[in-house]
Amino acid sequence: MSELSPRRRQLVLAVCCSALFLVSLDNTALNTALPAIQRDFDASTAGLQWTVDAYLVVLSALLLLAGSTGDRIGRRRVFRAGLALFTTASLLCSLAPSLGWLIAFRALQAVGGCMLTPVAMALITNVFTDRRERARAIGVWSAVQGITMAVGPLLGGLLVDTVGWRWIFLINLPMGFLALALTGQVPESRAPHPRRLDAAGQALVVVLLATSVYAIIQGPATGWTSPQVLACAVTAAVALPVLVITELAQREPLIELRFFRQPPFTASALSAVCAFAALSGLLFLAALDLQNARGLAAWQAGLYLLPMAAMTIACPPLAGHLTATRGPHLPLTLSGTATTLAGLLALLGAQQHTPFLLACYLLFGIGFGLVNAPLTHTAVSGMPRAQAGVASAITTTSRQIGSALGVAVIGATLPATGYTAATFAHASRPAWWIVTGCGLAIAALATLTRHHAHRSTPPGTEPRSTSRHRRQASRASG
Repeated sequence: MSELSPRRRQLVLAVCCSALFLVSLDNTALNTALPAIQRDFDASTAGLQWTVDAYLVVLSALLLLAGSTGDRIGRRRVFRAGLALFTTASLLCSLAPSLGWLIAFRALQAVGGCMLTPVAMALITNVFTDRRERARAIGVWSAVQGITMAVGPLLGGLLVDTVGWRWIFLINLPMGFLALALTGQVPESRAPHPRRLDAAGQALVVVLLATSVYAIIQGPATGWTSPQVLACAVTAAVALPVLVITELAQREPLIELRFFRQPPFTASALSAVCAFAALSGLLFLAALDLQNARGLAAWQAGLYLLPMAAMTIACPPLAGHLTATRGPHLPLTLSGTATTLAGLLALLGAQQHTPFLLACYLLFGIGFGLVNAPLTHTAVSGMPRAQAGVASAITTTSRQIGSALGVAVIGATLPATGYTAATFAHASRPAWWIVTGCGLAIAALATLTRHHAHRSTPPGTEPRSTSRHRRQASRASG
């Protein structure tokens, strides 16, 4: 690929960032609309959980496949298809006649969404070849995600209170069509040695995620001993070890389990699950608390979340500086501590007093704002350059799995309907204990990154073909 002009590189960055903005805004704005959707469709708490998790489960299951498909058949082609599908599914979501159709269209949205985020990052990496320019481009990319966190709940609330929740999906159309029109300016690229399709691993990932989330969400609604819940729980329990055995036997597996031999990488993946489980669960909890229990308008609920959103924008630069100068241990420890304090403050009665509740959201925003930079750094540091993309993709998938589990687990602890501010504060205590536990887990996992010596190729993480060639060379020289 010939060197692009600075103007065209910025255009490529704008197109990629617009796709991220679409996906992130849709998710953050939707949480504010959940009570309105519940009223329109007479939905249960489980129904609302599926409205969010249908998207997250499909996205988690297909992210790695979408990234490798872009490497194989062309990233621009996959990116364009993802934009078209996401925009079309957004229109269908806005026209959904029932909750069941909305959930189905959300799953279709996720098929398009999974083609956007990993492929867009690969496009940015391929276009911005200068190290400093690439760092600035990734900084802009990260800032967009923070902005959607700030804008999403408030914009979603305003749309719900003025023109209705369906406009949360309709606003995707103009930006989606514009980005689609500009994809012709994005250069096509492929990986020089794309990974093979791991059909067995992909199928097992889908089965594992779908059955485990189904069991968690439907357990409180249909009973933990109901045949369908038990069947899904058993299927998930069997699918996990089968997935591990299958992936270890693959030459080019969908999930590189050998990476998890490195404690820092394992800490990064598990911390990502905990951080995003706490975030998605808290947003789900806040939507029901602020609107259904407290009776606030949707736009007012968005204002309540502004302290948290502001910290998710303000803290990432500090986290990046601390990671660069002190390593990932300190920002991860601070993140876990702030998240834990947010949960404990809520458990001590902050939910019943608005100033303390806002302080709780502020602390949580600090915790979440500090976590992403050290997670990304820990995931890819010490990995061979050829494997850095795969390592980053696994951590990204961990984030989405955490989001899906957070909505499922925290939603399962909440009452279905018929609660007041006082009763909801009591009923939501298990949810806040989960948030507190996630914070403690992040702080504990940070210790695994303290004494990590960065090496260019940690043992056990180099490609298997490379390992084989080295062994042959060693025997020949011996």
